[in-house]
Formats: sequence, structure tokens, C-alpha cells
Amino acid sequence: MFLNVHSSYSLKYGTLSIEQLIAAARSLGIHQMVLTDINNSTGAVEFIRACYKQGIAKEADEIQRGNIPYQIKPAAGIEFRTDNRLLYVGIAKNREGMRELNEFLSLHNINHIPLPETPPQMDNTYIIYPFRKSFSLALKENEFVGIRAKQLSLLYRHPLLKQKEKLLVWHPVTVGNKITYRLHEYLRAIELNTLLSKVPDEQKCDPDEFLIPEEELTQQFKQYPFIVQNTQKLLNSCDLSVYFEDKPVPSSKNKFFYTDEGIEGDKKMLRELAERGLKYRYGENNPTAVERLEKELRIIELKNFCAYFLITYDIVRYAMEDCGFYHVGRGSGANSIVAYCLRITDVDPIDLDLYFERFLHEKRTSPPDFDIDFSWDERETIQKYIFKTYPEWHVAFLGTMSTFKDRAIIREIGKVLGLPKEEIDSFTDPTKERENSANSTYQKLLAVHQYMKSMPNQRSIHAGGILISEEPITYYTALDMPPKGFPTVQWDMYEAEAIGYEKFDILSQRGIGHIREAVQLIKKNKGRDIDIHDFKTFKDDQKLNGILKEGQPIGCFYIESPAMRQLLKKLKCDNYLTLVAASSIIRPGVASSGMMKSYIERYHAPDKVVYLCGVMKERLSETYGVMVYQEDVIKVCHYFAGLDLADADILRKAMSGKYRSKLAFEELVNKFKFSARKEGHSEELINEVWRQISSFAGYSFSKAHSASFAVESYQSLYLKTYYPMEFMVAVLNNYGGFYSRWVYVHELQKTGARVHLPCVNQSDEVVNINGEDAYLGFIGIQGLEEKNIKNIPNERRANGPYTDLEDFVKRTCISLEQTIILIRLGALRFTGKDRKTLLWDVHNYLGFKQKKVNHAELFKLSYKTYQLPALADSQLENAYTELELLGYPLNYKMFDFLKTPYRGDTMAADMHKHLGKTVKMVGNYVCEKTVHTVKNTKMWFGTFLDANGDFFDTTHFPNTTPMYPFKGKGCYLILGKVVEDFGFQSIEVLKFAKLDIQMNPVAID
Repeated sequence: MFLNVHSSYSLKYGTLSIEQLIAAARSLGIHQMVLTDINNSTGAVEFIRACYKQGIAKEADEIQRGNIPYQIKPAAGIEFRTDNRLLYVGIAKNREGMRELNEFLSLHNINHIPLPETPPQMDNTYIIYPFRKSFSLALKENEFVGIRAKQLSLLYRHPLLKQKEKLLVWHPVTVGNKITYRLHEYLRAIELNTLLSKVPDEQKCDPDEFLIPEEELTQQFKQYPFIVQNTQKLLNSCDLSVYFEDKPVPSSKNKFFYTDEGIEGDKKMLRELAERGLKYRYGENNPTAVERLEKELRIIELKNFCAYFLITYDIVRYAMEDCGFYHVGRGSGANSIVAYCLRITDVDPIDLDLYFERFLHEKRTSPPDFDIDFSWDERETIQKYIFKTYPEWHVAFLGTMSTFKDRAIIREIGKVLGLPKEEIDSFTDPTKERENSANSTYQKLLAVHQYMKSMPNQRSIHAGGILISEEPITYYTALDMPPKGFPTVQWDMYEAEAIGYEKFDILSQRGIGHIREAVQLIKKNKGRDIDIHDFKTFKDDQKLNGILKEGQPIGCFYIESPAMRQLLKKLKCDNYLTLVAASSIIRPGVASSGMMKSYIERYHAPDKVVYLCGVMKERLSETYGVMVYQEDVIKVCHYFAGLDLADADILRKAMSGKYRSKLAFEELVNKFKFSARKEGHSEELINEVWRQISSFAGYSFSKAHSASFAVESYQSLYLKTYYPMEFMVAVLNNYGGFYSRWVYVHELQKTGARVHLPCVNQSDEVVNINGEDAYLGFIGIQGLEEKNIKNIPNERRANGPYTDLEDFVKRTCISLEQTIILIRLGALRFTGKDRKTLLWDVHNYLGFKQKKVNHAELFKLSYKTYQLPALADSQLENAYTELELLGYPLNYKMFDFLKTPYRGDTMAADMHKHLGKTVKMVGNYVCEKTVHTVKNTKMWFGTFLDANGDFFDTTHFPNTTPMYPFKGKGCYLILGKVVEDFGFQSIEVLKFAKLDIQMNPVAID
């Protein structure tokens, strides 16, 4: 009887989750419902699946206890609205009806076309219009009118009585009760960005839009039994049971075949490519690699994933061969030798003892996926290729669903209640929690917060997931068109997995841009071709490993952060395998669990490591008995407990919190212990091994993922080591990185490059380098308009260098204000005039009102010149200008701004000479990190540069540090004790203060 049910996927309108809707329906004995969320089908398949699952007993003794589950028959559709005005509701008769509705909505979403007042003909769909007192629409065969019980009095002599078969029971469901109706009002106020008291009634649902027993609803229509019969007939004709697959794993919905010959053609092509790649990677005779390849191909064929590998291969092939792009294949896909041979990844799984089962195995209950990274400015090209290659409706971006978050909820509720900003700020301030707890208004906010938290807030787009479907994706979802410009499904990766889709993750990162551009600059500036994929040579390069050990790889992907530099130094990391481990144990969960410290201790004293048993020593000797990787959990489960590799990976996944069935998880634990007993291990040993697995597995990281990061880190480190100038220019031009821009400019200067301020006759949009001369680009100059950033170098390249100020202004048609920015920064110094003289000239030439200077001239016209007195040009003043317009001074150190000449008693390079002593240092602030202690107090870690340009790090404990010690950019006087941890020195701060600086001479004037 319920043809118009809203879930919380009717964003900022519906209040009940699908789980809550079904629970409420079961409690009332309801047998049929139609989910029709507003302008979306996000929850349709989830709703159908959940309803059918209600009819399956989860435990064998349920029936014995009398809890015989019954099945709610689900149907689904879409409610179509414009500006919150209900147009009509579409209900799918069958699977084709869902496709019709989804494609109808998708066409309007994608093309940004308003929904029509009446929909087109859809043969497998019912259309229901809301009842109106004057209803003149001529109804088609599949069109009906829904009437509410309170509208029945309006039927007297109504023209619709002549079409009795067209009338249906209409009882929309939006809320659960009076409390959730109030929640609905809050949601509407948030959506409309207005006060709670000012939400118009027409923008809200009726207060009675909640589920009631079917008998009660039927009773309301007892005077018109034919309306009930019509409704029941419509409901009985809907059948969406095809969407429920009562299997552990839904069949794959991805594109079935890559070749025109189908599965056999795919098998043949994948084998040919893999065998060709095997020779490229391992040479002619490598029986270990051949055996591994055959094993993987067997499982890939068994699981019908040939097409998945071939589609990924095609994406990588297009990037490498057709576009010349560089990519990184990472994630668990790097566990596959087939992926390695197809050049999807550059990680050798045999060299690193990586298990294919971590990626794919016969018992895997969820689809695998590849993570392919491209440069940040090349990814869109790859995305366009994918959307061009596969038919419309068969390819789409994966969506995400953002939810209401704690502090955001408080802010939203506070705004709709009309609270002043200051009060809202105090309610979201964690330091005022005790004070707020006694505030009645705050308590009211918290009460609403309890209902709203984790509710869907808005649909968005996944970072890089793309679905390529065998059949139209519109069988399962409508599509949105976010600002990125690609059709996007209306549900997230978890629903995609439940339906049976494996996503292709096409991601991006700045680090790849660093590498790509550095290689290009080296070719241009040095005339050398670099094979950046020659990783085997890089990892054995002693010079690279020496720099890695020193922990100073600024600009290098993943290893430049203060925490990572510290770890590299503590480990004295000088090889690839140690870097792979470091890439895993640096993760926050690992560090907080104590595993990082344990690993470092064992790394430096391997002879003192006590292994639990021979199996643990044999299998975990590489990581000194510590389970650093997810693969280590698989190893222990397989070799210690005797589980097969597939079951071992299932247990690994369960330990990471991705296994939702508690009962099934307990069965796995029992299976582990039972199997371990069969291996002859004692109960005490089994329990201790299990304790370690359960302690570490939730924090562990895929070794293949770490290895992928480590490969890219080595590539960056190679370029930084042998071609530091070009590499640092590439870092600057691709932005990204851990530090602020000035740190990378500083690093470029340290390479010996002569770094120049922007110049209209030398600079491009980005930083350029010629020999050892690097010119900062126009990008990054505060206030300079984008059209000028592009036009200045384009005009110069087309028509030659600018000859003087007048020539520059005429050819670029630049405004007075924009020219002043460039003059102040010294970008017109080629004229031989100082900045102040040029400022006088430009005002004289352009005047205080902009003149049009781009008219045609037969002769060059002169303008009046004046003999100016000598104008003072202060280096400090210029440094302040650079600070204003660039964000940093180029040739004037931050230390030179200080009023005091004092630079500290100790420099960073000498800290090792003062261990345990209290020293005074002066540091230029680089960055900070705030952490919370176990007592919920704050402490900080700081990073600074000394006057010599060397890094040093500080620790600020709560008992010796002000509440907020850092006060932004500048130099700080630091009093603290030099401490050392595994060879890494830092300062435990006792006193800390920002130093005064000289004022800008212009401000003084």
C-alpha cells in the first residue's frame, strides 16, 4: 500500500535509513513498500536486497524459537521534483523499468535540462501524479493518480471518478514519528539556509507521513474499496526480485570480455601479453617466474578477471605509448606477477616475496582493484580516453556519500536556530566542552545532533574510481553530472561492491609530475635521456642510499616529511627493503600501537630478537619478528597455522575491520586455532601468536603498496641526487609536496642554482631553468591576473623581447595596477631603472586613469620625461615587497629581518656535540604538527631551519609549552635540551618565543 516511501537518501528531506525503514515495516507487519527517493535511486538496489534478506533465517534455530522470518516485497522507483514541487512518481514494473527511470533522470542531470511537467512514454514504468482538485490531464495507460485519505472528500463529482481504475492509495512516508518530523524540519531549514521558524509549509512534508499498519490504511479507504484494489494490483505487478542474488559474492557486473572473441579470446590475449612481459622482466629462463605466472593465470581465468586485467593494460598502454605519460601502479595489485609483466606495476612480486592471494584468490568475497596513479595534470586525459572508449551508460565515475559530521552539525543546527556566531563558535570549541555541558541550548543542539549524525548530507564523486559495465549501469542507478564533467553513479564503493562492480582507480599525485617534468628538463637543459624506469639500478646506487640514510630527501615523494626523515635517520635506512618497511610503519596507527618503536629496536639489535618459534623466525626474519605488512599476517596464518592462502587472506581482511559478520569472524578464529593445533603447536603458543596477529593486523599495510611508494621514492631520490636543479624546478612547477613553496625555493638555491626574481624578458608562466640560472615564473605572484600570467611570455615568444617600459605596456595592453605589481617585484629591471623610477614612469605614461595604448601607430610617439632626484631603494623594503607578493623573500633571509644579530649558540650541524645539554638556538619556522596525548592534552612537534639553512626538529611537551606556542612564520628563540633517539637529535623545548623583526621602511614613513 505504500507507494511513495522516502529514505534518508532523499537528502535533507527523508529521516529514516533503509535499515530503519525495514525495521519499522516489520514491526507493523507491512508486506509491501515502494522506495521512491527524491530525484535519485541511490538506495534502490540496497533496499531490494535488504528486504529480500529479511526472508532468510540467519541462524538455524530461529524457526525453532518461533521467529519465522517473513519477506517484505520491495519495489522501487524515483520521485521527481523541481524546486521541491512534486511533479510525479515513477515506479518500475521490472528491471527494464528501473533502467527507463534512471536514464530519464540521467539525461536531465547530465544535460542540465529541467524536468518536464509530464514524462515521456516508459513502457515498463508506472507514473503516478499527485491528486489535485482540478485534474485535467489525459492519463495514458501506465499513468495513475495518487489520492490521500484526507483528500477523499474532494472526489465528489470529480472527473476522475469516470476513470476509477486510475486512482491509487497515496500515503507518503518521510518520517518515523513526531520526533523525526522535527528532525525533518531541521533538515529542511538547513537545505533552504533559513531559520527553523521560517521554513514554509509547502517545503515540508505533512506531519502524518509515517508508516501505519496496512489494515489501518485500508480502513481509511473503506468507502472506496476499488482504490485499494487498484493499488494492490499495481503492487502485485511489480517484480524486482532479479536484483537480489542470494550468493556470497554477486556475479561481476563489469565488462565481461575485452576482445571480440569473448572469454577464449581474452584468455589467449592475456597469456600472450603476460608471456611477452615475462621475458622483458625476467629474461628467457626463469622457472620460478614461469611457475608463478601459470598459477596466477589459472586463478584469473577461474574468477573471470581476464577482461579486468586487459582493460587495465589498455589504459596503461594508451598512457605510455600514445601519450608518453608516466604512471605508478600501486596497492594490492602490485602483488601480481601478471600485473608486473603487463607493466601495470613496477614492483617485482618475486623479489619482495609478495603473495598473489593478497590481491586475488579462489575464495575472495570481494572484487580486487588496481590503483593507477598519473600526474595531477594528465589524469583527465586518461579519464577522457576511458569514457570515449566505452559506450554511453556503460562507463561512469563512482560516487561517494558525505555525511553530517559532528562539529558541522552543531554549526548547521546553531545557524537555523538563529544563534549568534560567537555562541556557535564556543559550542564547537573542544576546550569549552565542560562549560558548554551545563548550557541548555547546547544540550538541545546535542539532542538534534544524536539523530542527525552520520545521516547522508550530499552526493559527491569518488577520488578516482571508474566503473566499466557489461550492461547499462542505469539498470542499477541514475547518473549525476558533477562539476568535473563526467557522469557519476549515485552510490558509493561499498554499494558498488555489493552489486558486483570492481572499480578502476585512476588517481593522480604531484610526485609523478615532479618525476615527469624533471626528466623533460634534464633532456632540455643537459641533453640527457633518463630511463626513469631503471629502478633495479637505482636501488643499488650507494650514493642514493647514502643520502637516504642521512634523512634529507627534501622534495622526494613520500620520504620528505619530518616524521619520515626522522624515521629514515633512526633506521639508518640505506636500502630498498628497509625503505619499504619504513613506508609501512610510518602510518599513524602503527606508530601509536608501539610497533614502530619495537621495529626500530629490533632493527638495530637483530641478534637479540627472540622469536616465538622456528616458523615465526623463518617467515618474519625480514621484519625481525614484527608483523609490519598485511602479507605478514597471511604468512603466519598459512605457515604457522596451516590455513590455505585464500583462508589466510580472508582472515587478514577480517582483522582489518572489513568483515561485518561477527559469527563468520568467530568461525575463522576457531578455524585458525583448530588448524594450528593440528600443526602440533601448544595452546600457549597459539594464543600468543593470535594475540600478536590481532594486535598488528588492524594497523598493517600492504607490502605491495609500500613497495610501490618506495619505487617512486627512489626515482625521485635519483633525480634529486644527480640532477638536483632540474628536479627542484620540477617540484616547484608541480606544487604539492609536504612543505611551503619557499622551502623548495631554498632547496633550489642550495643546489647552486642562481634563482632570479620574475622578469618579463626571462620568465615563463612557471619556473624555468637554463644552465644554472632559474627564473621564478609569473604563477605565484599575488594579485597578478591569469590573463597576464599567460599573455606576457606568449607575446615575448611571438614578437621578441620587450625593449622598454612603453613597449611592454603597449604590447601586453596591461593595466596600471597590474604593471605596478610587476615593477614593485623587479620584473622590469631589464630597463636598467630602479623600481621607484619605473613607478614614476608608469604613472607618467599611463596616467592615473588607464589609457588605451594598443591603437595602431605610424610613428612611435614620445611622452614627457622628467629628471628625477635619486630615489632611495632599500633592500629591506624590497624584501618586504617580495614577502607580500611572493609569500617569501628570495635573496633576503628571514633571519635578516630580525632586530637582533643573534643566531643562536648552537647550529643544527653541531647538535650531536651537545647531547643532554641545554642549548639556545634560533630557527626559522618551517612547519608544525599538533598531537593529543593519552591525557587529552596537546603537544607539538616543530621543524625549523637554522641560519646555515640546515633543518632541526623540536618537541614541545604540554607542561613546558604555552597553549598555542607557534605564532606563524618567522624566527623563534628556542631554549631546550638536546636529546637523541636512535641517532636522531632533536630539541626538547623548555622556553620558546618569536623574535621581533625590523619594520618595513615604507610603513615607518
